[in-house]
Amino acid sequence: MMHDLVITGARVVCPGVVSDCDIGISGGKIVTLGAGLEGAEVIDAAALIAMPGGIDSHVHIAQPSGPGIEMADDFASATRSAACGGNTTVMPFCLPEAGQTLREAVAAYHAKAKGNCLTDVSFHLIVTSTDPVTLGQDLPALIAQGLTSFKVFMTYQGMRLSDAEILQVMDVAREQGALTMVHAENEDAIEFLRDKAERSGDTAPVHHARTRPVPVEREATHRATTLAEVAGVPVMIVHVSNGAALDEIQRAKARGVQVLAETCPQYLTLTADDLDRAGFDGAKWVCSPPPRDTAEQAAIWAGLEQGAFDVFSSDHCPFRFADPAGKDAPGARASFRNIPNGIPGVETRLPILFSEGVRKGRLSLTAFAALTATNHARIYGLKDKGAIAIGKDADIVLWDPEAKRTITQDILHHGADYTPWEGFEVTGWPVRTILRGQTVVQDGAPVDSAPGGHVARGAPDVSR
Repeated sequence: MMHDLVITGARVVCPGVVSDCDIGISGGKIVTLGAGLEGAEVIDAAALIAMPGGIDSHVHIAQPSGPGIEMADDFASATRSAACGGNTTVMPFCLPEAGQTLREAVAAYHAKAKGNCLTDVSFHLIVTSTDPVTLGQDLPALIAQGLTSFKVFMTYQGMRLSDAEILQVMDVAREQGALTMVHAENEDAIEFLRDKAERSGDTAPVHHARTRPVPVEREATHRATTLAEVAGVPVMIVHVSNGAALDEIQRAKARGVQVLAETCPQYLTLTADDLDRAGFDGAKWVCSPPPRDTAEQAAIWAGLEQGAFDVFSSDHCPFRFADPAGKDAPGARASFRNIPNGIPGVETRLPILFSEGVRKGRLSLTAFAALTATNHARIYGLKDKGAIAIGKDADIVLWDPEAKRTITQDILHHGADYTPWEGFEVTGWPVRTILRGQTVVQDGAPVDSAPGGHVARGAPDVSR
């Protein structure tokens, strides 16, 4: 059989097993795994590792961020950055602007993304209102169109929902077969601590972390899992930053609650001390939940090694540092509460986990693939993606496991003007990214324009 493309010589990471085989691709699909395959095009991948293309299921792109504030990435720059970092699919959130319905917001995001994506994309929803139109019309209609997951916030004024409202949203998820994602932090406790800090004159960026301590995440995680238990639905707790919150998740699982957990690179490699820098520099590391300390890093690593986490995402939420429409927003230097929340990370997610996890013996190649691609596809209903297996989309990334890189702003492709990992050394780097059989990045440079598109999803699968 003559294939459109054959990848030969690589160590191939399939679900649960690493194999030495050729990968035969035709029509954008993986059609053969075997030896001695023939192809119109042949990629010699000797000494490389073939991984399923990364799926980053938690990114923010071109999202409304308040009056005068702009995210640093549009869909072109964000998906370019993602592809250069070994990702073939990203999952951005659709946030309605003031006065906009959820369906209007989705239409606006489709318009932003169309013709501008180097990777595939698939949208989550953000639910900030529980009015009859949202719950009775928009959510059911959008779920039926393949947007089968949505996020609710327990923090941020203007976005957070009350417990009663979260239960209403979860009930729609139960009825319609969707998955609820929860940002778990206690807004009332945070506001109490912020007001107290400002009265004391503690306004520097580091106080963003100090006013969002572990207990506010632990309590909200307990509450979120309890609400899911009451509603009888599965729930994904996103960007878990510490051992206490993870303990709450494990206790809920022991009670029979279907709880999934996500963590991110910032909780493995950064600490609150990164925010404690002279002047305004600490603003570069402001994100929520904030980075913790080395003890909490160890707890998150233990969770990854023991299989307590289902997915590893970036929570890419980029702002330019030296920009009044970004981190240096009006009032940001006067108080940490005015600093836009979020850090860039879609391009560095996979190299950091590969280097710190696989290369340092904490994770196997198959665990890495599950945490960064396969589990995302299964949980979020991307049935054609996430694995090197016959019948799946030929979304494949070739890794050089010996390549050494120092992460610096000048080698990255995002729209931000800095990286929180400046000077961070990694071993292992993606050298070729293939989307549905088409090379989109080679040797660190994009080689195509915009072959990606939006992917509708099926029902979530939260089984393990």
